[in-house]
Amino acid sequence: MAKMTLDFGASWGEGWTLQTDKAIPSLNLLDPSAHRLTFKKEKRKGKIVTLVGSFSLSEEDAQKTLSSLKKSLACGGTYKEGWMEFQGDISPKVKELLLKFGFLFKH
Repeated sequence: MAKMTLDFGASWGEGWTLQTDKAIPSLNLLDPSAHRLTFKKEKRKGKIVTLVGSFSLSEEDAQKTLSSLKKSLACGGTYKEGWMEFQGDISPKVKELLLKFGFLFKH
């Protein structure tokens, strides 16, 4: 019994090249007063999670801000893809603290 091969598309010999060096998108870091943050609420495993973002901060600055907020709010949280996530429905408290840090919100 013979094996059957099936080829689709163009071959590498027809002018196609493989790009291995992808350009890293530049991250525009903003001053806290240049941010326009919004809130979102999600339910995860039956519990409410408050999301605030999107931040344009360096990873180090975002983690420092998050750590300070978590200590002040006495809650857990994380920073993912420009958004801070906090356990619970605590948007008024988060907004108050972020305003003190100089961040602004969309109306």
